[in-house]
Amino acid sequence: MDQGTPRFTVGPWVDAVTETAGETLFVVGDVHGSTAALRTMLNGIADLTPKADRPTRLVFLGDIIDRGPDSIGSLRLWAAAQPAAGISRVERLMGNHEQLLLLANGDGPEAELAREVWLATSGDTMLAEMRVAVRDLHARPGPALLASALGPKIIAQLNRLLPHLRIGNLVLVHGGVDPTQALDEFLALPWQTLSARPRHWAWIVGGFLDWHAGFDGHIIVHGHTPPAKQHPFTGLHDPHLLAEDRLNLDGGSAVTGTIAGAQIETGRYRILRSMQKDTGIRA
Repeated sequence: MDQGTPRFTVGPWVDAVTETAGETLFVVGDVHGSTAALRTMLNGIADLTPKADRPTRLVFLGDIIDRGPDSIGSLRLWAAAQPAAGISRVERLMGNHEQLLLLANGDGPEAELAREVWLATSGDTMLAEMRVAVRDLHARPGPALLASALGPKIIAQLNRLLPHLRIGNLVLVHGGVDPTQALDEFLALPWQTLSARPRHWAWIVGGFLDWHAGFDGHIIVHGHTPPAKQHPFTGLHDPHLLAEDRLNLDGGSAVTGTIAGAQIETGRYRILRSMQKDTGIRA
């Protein structure tokens, strides 16, 4: 397979107890600067949209940036008024990497901690891109660099990020939920509270992926944990499977070359993949 040409695949419909309040949802998982694969995913969604016989909504689960080769290019696609043709509505959720970007380049009380964590979790790739964009390879992280490198359109979208979204019986959130806490209370954690990790909706893994008692009738649609990291918690060979009321749409793009997504309707879902290189996983 030509690794320069992403391939879009559409999996079979799978019966599920999903309830979407009459909408067709297109959900896109972690991108991490994989702009070519994101463009292929959005074009593929646009091709599917005319076949939907109900209102359509596109939801980004977060982590558009860091690790990959073109975070700014990915942000430009993501920030467009209509990223995929024919979509009625677009929602953008905050991932832990967007959280770090905003905190590390802000002037709040957690800015210093955020810079340390951001640079230790591949934020250096985004920082390098921003420095190139402003033609200053020594520019310090901060509000001025963020604004100059990204521009007002992207900044406006970053400032409007949602922590989560509820549609029907679905809870869409970047990392997951803590089933030992009341759902409303947990999801109300401020996005600025970096010190709450790892038990924060943008960060949680353990205690969520290895939970086996359901989520009070909710289905959690999330990203954040790529296939290799998910497997020890869930044992799933195919990570993109609705199991135990969780649907993980992190394709591990920076490593696998795959952006995972889903089309979700009442009573069924199917997996969408944009693959930059052959991973051995088939739709």
